[in-house]
Amino acid sequence: MTDLTDAVERTALLTAALRHAESGRPDRLYDDPYAAALVGDAGPALLAEIREATYPANARRSLPSTPDYNAIRTRFFDDYLQKCAADPSMTQIVLAPSGMDSRAYRLPWPGHIRYFEVDRPAVQRFKADRLRHVQPQVDHRVIEVDLVVDDWETELVAAGYDPGLPSTWLLEGLLYYIPERDVHRMLDRVAAHCAPGSRIAADIVNEAALTLPSMRGLLDVFAGWGCPWVFGSDDPEALFAGHGYDVQAVQPGEEGADYGRWPDPVPPRDVRDVRRVFLVHGTRR
Repeated sequence: MTDLTDAVERTALLTAALRHAESGRPDRLYDDPYAAALVGDAGPALLAEIREATYPANARRSLPSTPDYNAIRTRFFDDYLQKCAADPSMTQIVLAPSGMDSRAYRLPWPGHIRYFEVDRPAVQRFKADRLRHVQPQVDHRVIEVDLVVDDWETELVAAGYDPGLPSTWLLEGLLYYIPERDVHRMLDRVAAHCAPGSRIAADIVNEAALTLPSMRGLLDVFAGWGCPWVFGSDDPEALFAGHGYDVQAVQPGEEGADYGRWPDPVPPRDVRDVRRVFLVHGTRR
C-alpha cells in the first residue's frame, strides 16, 4: 500500500515517526514497537522538516520542542487511558481520530474494555495493512468514517458502542486543525453520546500559539503541508465546560506532565502573549 496523500492524514505519519524516534532513545518515556511499521515512506521526511525548523543549524532554538512535546503527550495519555480502563465501570474507550496510534496493540488492557478507533477509511486501511500480522490486546473495533460527516456516531454505535454506558474519549492531535465552529460541533457531538461520568482527554494550543512571530517557523511547516493550525483557546476549562465537561488543563513541564523531559520554562497562566499547549482531561457532568 502506498503512503497517505491527504495533508491531514499525513500528520499521522509524522506522529508515528516521532514515536519511532522516541522508542529508540535510552531515556524514552514509552516504547512503541509498531511505530516503525507505521511511519510509511513519508514519515521520516516529515520529521526531518520539523527537526530542521525546530533546531536550526546556526541559531538558537526558539520553537517548542516537538519531539519532547510528543513524547510527553503520548506518555500522559497512555497513563490517563490506562487509569480510566482500570475502573471496572469504564467499559468503552474511543480514539477520535485514531491515526497511526498503536495503543490497542502495545498496552495491556483489562478484559472489560471495548476499544474503538475512528478515522478516515484511507488511514484505517493503511494501518490495518501495516499491522496485519499483529493482534490487538483488547476487543478492538475499527470505524472507517471521516469525523466531518454528519453520521459518524451512527457508525460508532453500529460497531457496538453504547451511549448509555460510561466511556472515555481521546481527541488527540485534532482540535488545532479544525475551525472554531467545528471544534464546538465536535465537542457537542461527543458529549451527546457520553453518559454522565464519562471521561475525555484532548490536547489544545492557546490563541497566541497561532499568531506569535516566534511560532512562525513551525506554523509555516504545517501550513505548507496544507494543514494549518486554525484554533486555540486561552481557557480550555471554560471551553469544555460549555459542552458539559469539568476538566483540568495542565501544561507540559508542570507537575504530572513533565517526566523530566520538558526543556523550557512554563509561564504562569496569567502571563499573556506566550505560546502554550494544554493537555486537557476531565469528566462529563
